[in-house]
Amino acid sequence: MTFLLKLIKSEVFKYLFFGVLTTLVSIVTRDVLFVLTRQVTFSVLVANVAGIVFAFFTNDYFVFSQERKGWPTRFVKFFAARLSTLALDLALAYLLVEKFPQIIGQFVNHDLIWVNRIETIIAQVLIVVTNYVISKWLVFKDHKDQK
Repeated sequence: MTFLLKLIKSEVFKYLFFGVLTTLVSIVTRDVLFVLTRQVTFSVLVANVAGIVFAFFTNDYFVFSQERKGWPTRFVKFFAARLSTLALDLALAYLLVEKFPQIIGQFVNHDLIWVNRIETIIAQVLIVVTNYVISKWLVFKDHKDQK
């Protein structure tokens, strides 16, 4: 039982748990907006902003256990750092949904909604890994004591 408690309290577990929730926020937001508008760039941008705001507050408070003071500065750093993964997301969406949808489309009867969904999942896996490294080493460096 203590192993399970240690696992649940570990930073990596918490990051993955809240990362999954952040990914769900992004995926659902993006999918709904894409189905409604068929605008991949707009959907990616809005979904990323929703995911960034959700991820910051869960990471700041639950994952990396930061003190409350100084959160606006961390938010600016976090947002700036997430612009790199936003660029990755936009590039993948442009290449795999707009420019070359047939790459994924051949597997889903060229249904653009499913092309977008599959590309979203591929992008999110790459983004989660990249964001952990960025968050761990550049944004949430100063943990509060957890004695």
